[in-house]
Amino acid sequence: MTEADYSTSRPVMVTGATGFVAGWLVRRLLEEGITVHAPVRDPSDEKKTAHLRQLADELPGSIVFFKADLLDPGSYGEAMKECGVVFHTASPFTSDFEDPQRDLVDPAVKGTRNVLESANETGSVKRVVVTSSVAAIYGDNADLQNIPDGTLTETNWNETSSLDHQPYSYSKVQAEKTAWEIAGAQSAWKLVTVNPSLVIGPTLSGKSTSESHSLVKRLGDGTLKPGAPPLELGMVDVRDVAEAHMRAGFVEHADGRFITSAGTFSFLDLSKILRAHFGGEWPFPKRELPKWLLWLFGPLVDRSLSRKMISRNMGYPWKADNSKSREQLGLDYGPVSKAVTDMFEQMIETGAVKKP
Repeated sequence: MTEADYSTSRPVMVTGATGFVAGWLVRRLLEEGITVHAPVRDPSDEKKTAHLRQLADELPGSIVFFKADLLDPGSYGEAMKECGVVFHTASPFTSDFEDPQRDLVDPAVKGTRNVLESANETGSVKRVVVTSSVAAIYGDNADLQNIPDGTLTETNWNETSSLDHQPYSYSKVQAEKTAWEIAGAQSAWKLVTVNPSLVIGPTLSGKSTSESHSLVKRLGDGTLKPGAPPLELGMVDVRDVAEAHMRAGFVEHADGRFITSAGTFSFLDLSKILRAHFGGEWPFPKRELPKWLLWLFGPLVDRSLSRKMISRNMGYPWKADNSKSREQLGLDYGPVSKAVTDMFEQMIETGAVKKP
């Protein structure tokens, strides 16, 4: 554990508090006795906030809900009052969209601008932590062929994604660039970004809504029984991502961007981990599909699998340097094997995945 003064003297604000990563971050804040301001679209919707209210009842800290909307300028002002640290985690992560500009880029960029401009008007704010992604660092696995040692670092930026190709990644690039632009134009608060790879693990709400949950679900529900795509990704336990946010918010010398990734795994690696833990009765894939077969038929089965995406990602190695997060934040990454088995265990318990 690195030296971090988790100051309880001021409240902190967490946008998207009901989300996957944010839930675990709120838990850590409450464990330290901190008061959390949680702006949500509808504070009266107790179904969405029940798990957070329960955490606050059980832990030393407290939580206060406020009404705010990501795309409503100025709506975070009330929730941000008196806060020392702002954690901006709210952003769309989905492959199910109709208009990439409207459904992905606008909410990501306008939401970031909205929150950070409110920080400019709130004198108590000294630090803003924005949840970015490794998607802002690279676009396709093929991009790694053109960088030193084929290894991503915080100095890299994704220059290959667009509205037409990898639009989710493009939205993360635009949102993070907006954040640095706003931060660079003032001196009252410091910006730190957390750039996680694919976030794996159980949710605190019990609901499996993130894109990573749908990927793991496909491994177990028979969708990928014929074979896993030959795709390598960085992966990380959601609890480590929450801890990275905590330390990004409170470690005094934390600075700049932080790649937050435990290691590299393929879909077949995950399948082997799940098979070893849950047994052979589940239809986890036992082999990888050939890239040429995916290229031919993938786009017909899944619209997010364009031929360009397949050709520039499948079969390429993936590697990132997480040393900055270890050294500056003192992060000690837990095993992804535990994260994915905990995740699948919860999906069985909640009925999110059933044996075919």
